Amino acid sequence: MRLHVNGQVHDLDVPGSAPLLQVLRNDLGLNGPKYGCGLGECGACLVLLDGVPARACCIPVAGVDGRKVTTLDGLGRPGQPHPVQQAFIDCQAAQCGYCLNGMVMTTVALLRRHPQPTEAQARAALSHNLCRCGTHLEILAAVQRAAQLSAAVPASPGVP
Repeated sequence: MRLHVNGQVHDLDVPGSAPLLQVLRNDLGLNGPKYGCGLGECGACLVLLDGVPARACCIPVAGVDGRKVTTLDGLGRPGQPHPVQQAFIDCQAAQCGYCLNGMVMTTVALLRRHPQPTEAQARAALSHNLCRCGTHLEILAAVQRAAQLSAAVPASPGVP
């Protein structure tokens, strides 16, 4: 199986029925996507497939053949976080951090569609990501901060 993940090609000997999340975490050592519910309901496992949010826990790895997968691990670099990651840091939008992967990845996709989202657009986009810690206000502030930071930074080639 050949996977295109975070700008790199990986040739793996894994069953096509294996969940993408399992392959990302266990075979590629990527810890951004988390196992939450295993049903595609909570958003902890969210990745971008060709730039579109997708639940990695319920997608068989064979379903991503020929598609570009981006995980939280592929957004920024040490010392150079992606603008959305920086916004979540600036706004202290994490408490336990378990939902953070899904919140950040959803925000990246949202800002592609709506570079300056309204609060209603942000709420709608994030409504399918479960956060039980109560940092909803900080998360919404981080979305607005990410829009500001993204507008100020030109996009890098190959980085969502």
